[in-house]
Amino acid sequence: MKDYITIIGGGLAGTEAAYQIAKAGIKVKLYEMKPTKFSEAHSNQNLAEIVCSNSFKSNLLTNACGLLKEELRKLDSLLIKIADETQVPAGQALAVDREKFSKRVTEEIEKNPLIEIIHKEVECVDNEDEIVIIATGPLTSDKLAKNISTITGEDKLYFYDAAAPIVSKESINFDIAFYGNRYDQEKKKDESLEEWLDRQQKQEKSYINLPMNKEEYEKFWENLVEAEVVTLHEFEKREIFEGCMPIEVMAKRGIDTLRFGPLKPVGFDDLRTAKRPYAVVQLRQDNLEGTIYNIVGFQTNLKFGEQKRIFRMIPGLENAEFEKYGVMHRNTYINSTKLLDNTYNLRKNNNIYFAGQITGVEGYVESISSGMVAALNAIERFKNTNKKIQFSKNTIIGSLANYISTENNKFQPMNANFGILPKLEGKKIKDKKERYIKLSERSLKQFNNILQ
Repeated sequence: MKDYITIIGGGLAGTEAAYQIAKAGIKVKLYEMKPTKFSEAHSNQNLAEIVCSNSFKSNLLTNACGLLKEELRKLDSLLIKIADETQVPAGQALAVDREKFSKRVTEEIEKNPLIEIIHKEVECVDNEDEIVIIATGPLTSDKLAKNISTITGEDKLYFYDAAAPIVSKESINFDIAFYGNRYDQEKKKDESLEEWLDRQQKQEKSYINLPMNKEEYEKFWENLVEAEVVTLHEFEKREIFEGCMPIEVMAKRGIDTLRFGPLKPVGFDDLRTAKRPYAVVQLRQDNLEGTIYNIVGFQTNLKFGEQKRIFRMIPGLENAEFEKYGVMHRNTYINSTKLLDNTYNLRKNNNIYFAGQITGVEGYVESISSGMVAALNAIERFKNTNKKIQFSKNTIIGSLANYISTENNKFQPMNANFGILPKLEGKKIKDKKERYIKLSERSLKQFNNILQ
């Protein structure tokens, strides 16, 4: 085994991993193709470049990303420390001066004698006698992407063109919503009302259905077609609509288009009326625990505030808690649920780790988290301890690692949210803020026990 660990990619995950490995006294070769070559979204020569928003989201413990940052602070995250040092006024959020942030990260990495930065595009991963962390991000170069497909045994990497919003199950109004699959839900001609209702109670719980009447549907449609959308990068516009039609684009084709598409009511009867509704929105279970559901067919490019306003107009979602908003952008990622374990280690090759958005974690802090976990485990692998650093599912770090490594045929990238944490034991806490505080307290208590 070589006397260093190789990291491919000098973004948020890669630089965090480099720092953690060097801190353990191990040499690092960090490959970053800038400034020799830039992706279509990058322009800054520094490491850890922030391309989109300068916000690292909320610092509050009533926010899952706020909890994640606190977990990372306890693990001595370099990037969260620098984010704190370069923050700009943003209320309760942690926002940074993006130029100062990237510059400071670059300075810290460059001055570390154990880290060698190599400005070169890596086209092929050679891990025969070395440990490698692949942290090339959502815009992995074509040649390396092809090589990663060979390494993982997958035909291709996933092209993340669109994803629907995800809501917490406990925020759904079941006075309106009902379980059931299409056609199994309709009342049979020879079936009494009592028999029909009893059959519905026994339906499998893979789908939740939200019926709409004509007035509700038309009001929803009117707001949807007038809603504000996110402006895409030019290079994304070429590809984004090829395989997946945004709900708002579909709606603009005509007032009844959605009723013949994702909102078609065929095969359903409304439990309140025993009659076919005017339209039906379906929710599909998104994790094994059944705590979060995605809105089927609602891939969207709407701004987050618009999603919250308009999708809460759907009967049954009036108080919906959005664990993840719908997004549309170019984002290459691997099928982590099949390929990785919860240490971000490739199941079929113990010397290869992945980190960052290529794993299916979404967001700045989430990428840093994956770089942290991959690094800590690469260190153990380098030392040949046969030990795996696995974080509890009660922590955001652990729940993200668990989410991307648990088999899921409908896998899509995920950000930090309380919906992927196990439920609290005991009596259900109805107040959302109080519930989130309790979840945060449980996580940080476990961290304190680990660090003692």
